[in-house]
Amino acid sequence: MTDVLLGQAYYLRFDPKLRRAGQPYPPLGTLYAASYLRERGFAVALFDAMLARDEREWARSLDRTRPRIAVIYEDSFNYLTKMCLLRMRQAALTMIRLAGERGCPIVVSGSDATDHPDIYLSAGARAVITGEGEVTLAALAERLLRGESPDVPGVAFLDDSGQTRRTTARPFVRALDDLPLPAWDLADIDRYGRIWRDRHGYHSMNVATTRGCPYHCNWCAKPIYGQRYAVRSPERVVEEIATLKRRYRLDHVAFVDDVFGLQPGWIESYARLAREADAVVPFRCLMRADQVKPETVSALAGAGGRTVWIGAESGSQRVLDAMEKGIRVEQIRDATHLLHEAGIHVGFFLQFGYPGETWDDIDATLRLVRDVCPDDIGVSVSYPLPGTKFHARVSAELEAKQNWFDSNDLAMMYRATFDPEVYRLLHRVVHHEFRARRLARGLTPLLARPWRARSLPLRRMAAWSYNRVALFRAHRRLRRIAVEPPHAPGPRRLVPLLSPAAAATPSRQDD
Repeated sequence: MTDVLLGQAYYLRFDPKLRRAGQPYPPLGTLYAASYLRERGFAVALFDAMLARDEREWARSLDRTRPRIAVIYEDSFNYLTKMCLLRMRQAALTMIRLAGERGCPIVVSGSDATDHPDIYLSAGARAVITGEGEVTLAALAERLLRGESPDVPGVAFLDDSGQTRRTTARPFVRALDDLPLPAWDLADIDRYGRIWRDRHGYHSMNVATTRGCPYHCNWCAKPIYGQRYAVRSPERVVEEIATLKRRYRLDHVAFVDDVFGLQPGWIESYARLAREADAVVPFRCLMRADQVKPETVSALAGAGGRTVWIGAESGSQRVLDAMEKGIRVEQIRDATHLLHEAGIHVGFFLQFGYPGETWDDIDATLRLVRDVCPDDIGVSVSYPLPGTKFHARVSAELEAKQNWFDSNDLAMMYRATFDPEVYRLLHRVVHHEFRARRLARGLTPLLARPWRARSLPLRRMAAWSYNRVALFRAHRRLRRIAVEPPHAPGPRRLVPLLSPAAAATPSRQDD
């Protein structure tokens, strides 16, 4: 009999946007918990919701493994779990019910459960782990298997009177190198590899080198790790990547850290050790713009860095200061330039609708994207998450719906400067303009020598034409409804938007 069945409630099939992208990763946080339990003698099985069809597969896994304890252990390295998507909460509650029908006590660990333990306890969970989970789960499992109370540090549970009781917080794991490597053997890595290679021609796997983030962006939730920041040694990370390269033939690594390589000298050491161990694998990571220095960029390139995502958020310094980002717009521009010079692609995370943002601020963001030409963008609207200063600021405006249903929801959860439809149209305008400008750069040789066109350039021309038309339509609709808000100083006016024709004019030639 299995002691513990570990699963999670992020089903790729329930998130159409991410399913279309076709870039699934195993539940890294869940695999860490599995390896920690196994090291302490527990018999462990895994249910991987990422590749499952629906909750009925969870039921079949319960029937097949007959666990003494079931655990919904969300992957805290998957940023979508911090967003507490309603569809995934529904899935978790269904999974709790299915375990309860089989008489199996169930434990829940994750951002949403940490923020709202009552929801999960009232649905039948025996206990909710609040914060970092591996050590707490092992202690909790020992007590539950002996039929004892779940009264250990780092949990919430219902006491004898039916009231939620939170125990004292458990200290965080600071020596990350002491943790065993994730239990990769429990996941169907071959299936992940087939999906990746069929869709993208290569196989990417996820690796964590840190936990937490020490910065104070007031919209960013930190329900699991708080303000702490812990780092694995570059030696241990290289060891893991060398193992994955040898065992699973991976072609690419996605470092899932909130901030990659923040510790001084870490990236340089990692680059040297990876070369010595024949563990240089192309990778992408997330960094702050103020981290990007010439020596850092050189080390990134030597270590296999191919794409660096930057939380640019806005091209307006006024908005960045309101967010407490601690960076300057000039640093975003300089970082992009340095990375491009080294042949490293740059992605921007952008958000619109932060309280007080005006159209001049939005236009500054659009100008930033046009001027520096990142290689990819991710566009969203500001999303109030529990426990943040931002959430406290707008909480009085939140209504019944306080979470997005899935990652493509993009509902404005509070009263922003403009009507919610403006932000939906702005999302389309920014994406279509970005794609049209990127395609236009690649079409420059075709326009100079059209008689030498081949099928690929012709497909690019068709995609460019589609995005130009879509941009024109979204732009025209946006101009009809986007006006300065009533409280803006001076006469009401239409917002000044870029002419769609400008989307054909790139600011930087392709590498």
